Amino acid sequence: MSKIVVIAGLAESLIRFRGDLLDAMRANGHEVAAIAPEEDDVVRKRLADKGIAYHVVPMARAGLNPFADLRYLLQLIRCLHRINPDVVLAYTIKPVVYGLPAAFLARVKRRYALITGLGYAFTEVEASFSRGLINRLASILYKFGLRFANGLFFQNPDDRQLFEDQGLFNAKLPTWIVNGSGVDTESFPVTPLPLQPSFLFVGRLLRDKGVIEYVNAARMLKSAYPQATFHLVGPLDSNPSGINADIVSGWEKEGIVQYHGAVSDVKPYLSACSIFVLPSYREGTPRSVLEAMSSGRAIITTDAPGCRETVQDGVNGFLVQPRDTADLAAAMARLAGSSELREQMGLTSRALAEQKYDVHRVNAAMIDAMELRR
Repeated sequence: MSKIVVIAGLAESLIRFRGDLLDAMRANGHEVAAIAPEEDDVVRKRLADKGIAYHVVPMARAGLNPFADLRYLLQLIRCLHRINPDVVLAYTIKPVVYGLPAAFLARVKRRYALITGLGYAFTEVEASFSRGLINRLASILYKFGLRFANGLFFQNPDDRQLFEDQGLFNAKLPTWIVNGSGVDTESFPVTPLPLQPSFLFVGRLLRDKGVIEYVNAARMLKSAYPQATFHLVGPLDSNPSGINADIVSGWEKEGIVQYHGAVSDVKPYLSACSIFVLPSYREGTPRSVLEAMSSGRAIITTDAPGCRETVQDGVNGFLVQPRDTADLAAAMARLAGSSELREQMGLTSRALAEQKYDVHRVNAAMIDAMELRR
């Protein structure tokens, strides 16, 4: 039996994205603890129900304040000293950058990183001086943190290639590509499609997620398909790419989209839609798409890192060019005009979810790679 610590950048993600992996670690006989930056009674209780201890180490999620980040590093070292684990798995940028050296200094023998997506720092870095600077800083930090890794997981081959091209990890470091976070296909069963075309976007309201293109495409389709509806689900975000609440309100007043805000359960919205749309510029592997696939929905997403792996173009959905509203609108129109195509592609999405993205398959691959199989 090993003692394992999973370090997260957001408490909620331990349940939503890593809950099944934590269960798999426990099922293999290991003692498991988790670290996240904020106190969250719901997460603490749900982890306790799994037999997992929860520790809070405060972290500034946004920005690069060196004093705050140094404090985070030192507190991680102290926390890991107290827990005394054999294995650490860290995911998202700051837990990777500071969690791995903290684990090394706390004498943790086996240290792994999971790259779940590269986000703002690695999207459109040529677009502005500020993005380019953030990219350079993030690359330096990743290169520092990954020096202390014994293994590295990626969720798509493009991210791995980018890290390799930029020399962010040692060429001798073992790396693995896993199929995202996986999806529990039993928890997201196929539900009947609504008769009329209903489009759904789920995600943080960021420009980099392609929200602007989605709304503009919806505007283009409104007159040709008056029966179609267009929905947005997800929180506003303080990220530099975030969309202002007044802009979203304006879309609603114009009658283009219906905005439902952040929700704790996306299943009712997946059941009410017939086509899922994520025109993102870059992802790790989007969990929202996997949940829509498991629910038996046709997918429209971009031919971009992390997104392109989820769709066989013309089979379970359509791949469109990032930042191309006309291309997106054309794909949406094809599905809006054919209930038969929506149904056929939705069934294929479900089959792909079962064959490739089932969470138990994904977690088994990670457990084996980290040599945690009982």
